[in-house]
Amino acid sequence: MRGQSANDRAEHPDCVLAELAAAQHGLVTHAQLRTLGLSTSSIHRRIQNGRLHLVHRGVYTVGHRLLVAPHGRWLAATLASGPDSLLSHLDAAALWRLLPAPSRVVHVTVPPRSGRRCRPGIRVHRSRIEHPDRAHREHVPVSSLSRTLIDVAAVLPRRRTERAIDEAAFLYGLKDRTLTAALDRAGSHPGTRALAAILAEHAPGSTRTRSELEERFLRLCGDHGLPRPLVNVVVAGMEVDFLFPDARLVVETDGYAAHAPRKSFERDHYRDARLRGADYRVSRFTYRQVTDRGAWVARSVAGDLDRHANGKPPS
Repeated sequence: MRGQSANDRAEHPDCVLAELAAAQHGLVTHAQLRTLGLSTSSIHRRIQNGRLHLVHRGVYTVGHRLLVAPHGRWLAATLASGPDSLLSHLDAAALWRLLPAPSRVVHVTVPPRSGRRCRPGIRVHRSRIEHPDRAHREHVPVSSLSRTLIDVAAVLPRRRTERAIDEAAFLYGLKDRTLTAALDRAGSHPGTRALAAILAEHAPGSTRTRSELEERFLRLCGDHGLPRPLVNVVVAGMEVDFLFPDARLVVETDGYAAHAPRKSFERDHYRDARLRGADYRVSRFTYRQVTDRGAWVARSVAGDLDRHANGKPPS
């Protein structure tokens, strides 16, 4: 393009192509190439000279073979699955930052009568998705936050679904009524019954844990028949790990790394004193106690709950 003016270069197909790819995680489709005015022979020539690299049928990276991970993989799968396709299920949950990004196969949802089929690296689901349940995030067409949770509920264990719901409430302020409306639109979708059952007992955001230790303690409560506590709530002006509100019992789980320094030790005692001054009981358990002596921890918590129920002072 030597000797061309700046305007000529700006209008050159390859310049426009580069701008389009930059807005699509390095990707273009065959249809877009034709819209830019490139003939079949021009497209083939660019494939031969390494300007275009095939990812899926009709989908190319521009200038290099590498996909921008994971967004490039996600967008490539939706582009290859048709104009009405959406990223869905665990991949959509990862795009919404509710769950870690899965590897290998990308899940997309297409309309029921779409002729698109599964292909290497793409798992196709068929479902009618209403306009309110469609979204775009980071240039990727994706199922809405609520619809994503319905899809997730169909394939994940209950607790992992609860964690995704809690993360959605924390990151985006997702409300119970928004999920209920999405359930009504989803009809007989496989995840509707599972999600409805969860919402009947679980308030979005009520059990959002921040560490594996907190998750282990919450699981311990379920395994030993203890009532489910509130998680990371504010009590007497301070955020605590767990609260059994009826018993006014606070439980703190102490990982060694967070509580080894003397300053942390003194801070914890100050917090405990403030909580007790506000008429709350406080119990602390270490990582090793929760992981290696779970039954003992459960008996200790159960004992505190029983003492409150029987009107006895804390031991």
